Amino acid sequence: MVIIAAVPPAAPSRSWYKIPYVQVLIAILIGVIVGYLWPSVATNDWIKALGDGFIKLIKMLVAPIIFCTVVSGISHIQDAGKVGRVGIKALVYFEVVSTFALLLGLVIGNLFPIGHGLAVKPDAAAVAGLVNKSEAQKGVDFVLNIIPDSVVGALARGDVLQVLLFAILLGFSLMALGEKGERLRGIIDDAAHAVFGVIAIVMKAAPIGAFGAMAYTIGKFGPAALGNLVGLIILFYATAALFVVLVLGLIARLIGFSIFKFIAYIKDELLIVLGTSSSESALPQLMKKLERLGCSKPLVGLVVPTGYSFNLDGTNIYMTLATLFIAQALDIELTLGQQFTIIVVAMLTSKGASGVTGAGFVTLAATLTVVSPALVPGIAIVFSIDKFMSEVRALTNVTGNGVAAMFVSWWEGELDQASVRKRLNQEDRPTNVGTSE
Repeated sequence: MVIIAAVPPAAPSRSWYKIPYVQVLIAILIGVIVGYLWPSVATNDWIKALGDGFIKLIKMLVAPIIFCTVVSGISHIQDAGKVGRVGIKALVYFEVVSTFALLLGLVIGNLFPIGHGLAVKPDAAAVAGLVNKSEAQKGVDFVLNIIPDSVVGALARGDVLQVLLFAILLGFSLMALGEKGERLRGIIDDAAHAVFGVIAIVMKAAPIGAFGAMAYTIGKFGPAALGNLVGLIILFYATAALFVVLVLGLIARLIGFSIFKFIAYIKDELLIVLGTSSSESALPQLMKKLERLGCSKPLVGLVVPTGYSFNLDGTNIYMTLATLFIAQALDIELTLGQQFTIIVVAMLTSKGASGVTGAGFVTLAATLTVVSPALVPGIAIVFSIDKFMSEVRALTNVTGNGVAAMFVSWWEGELDQASVRKRLNQEDRPTNVGTSE
């Protein structure tokens, strides 16, 4: 008897305009056109609300996603030591790579002193609120703030680190309960599936959010508003690209894959980030894609959310570059010791940035306050272009956290390099070739 294996039919090809990242890209381009040609329309409160509303929808779901993913992941594993081991490895990786990002920004800022000669008088009043906000960000306060006053309050505020702390503790508790905790584990697993379903619904509105965010940005700040500051924008973009290609590229090569193919693999998430300037908007989908590449669910649930506070490569590059730029613009010479102080201080202040729009600017204010009080009024110089900077900060942060999860997974010995390459190569093929999940 001859058994003929049934060949599953090829998945029907999707029309190009139905592909999510294509829709987002088109929306971004339309937003740029509307913002440039009709700035009065683009700066309307309702247009701005399209982008802000989408970000709020995503932020609404970040805390429950992290909670369910981390609790479910930890509670289902048998080796409690693995969680602590993964956490330590992740923190070591974060600090090493963050230092490289800070040093790169410092080197580039000194090699290209584009801030010199700028006849800019800062308006300290425009950023007084941010300075006051940054003054409260002390190292001891940051550590204490990881502990929530109440679990409900942490979930309600969406504080990532506080939710993560409670989720880890609850995950360990359920793991210790064994069979007694099976019912609660099942409920949390079902809740995770439901929340991811909500994410899928919300992501349908991504093109609308991207259009609103880009149209408002171009309409409000426009090319003419950039003036002499365009040099800082170009330098920051180039430095971030250099960091991704060289530093993250070498790490990816060590693991066994191409950084360019990895970027292509997460292109949907990167385009969402580009449109919203918020790395949190890509968090749920990024975590799912990393699991598809072979990273375990517990590892992804621990490394990626933690990285959103401890591994902000784009923010680190921005802080060193912007600090040097401000010092140059104000004609303030920073000694070598002060420049190294930037690295130490920024390593701490960057931990308070959550990856949402404006967080990097607040941490810049905190860094300047410690390095030299004379620099603080100068943050108004980069205030008008921070929106343009935040997009690349977020893109670099997302890419860096994705590579971090891959590296820690490889360090743990759970990553199948051949499988990763195969999956990344499949993503390069035409979309009419169906792949099973």
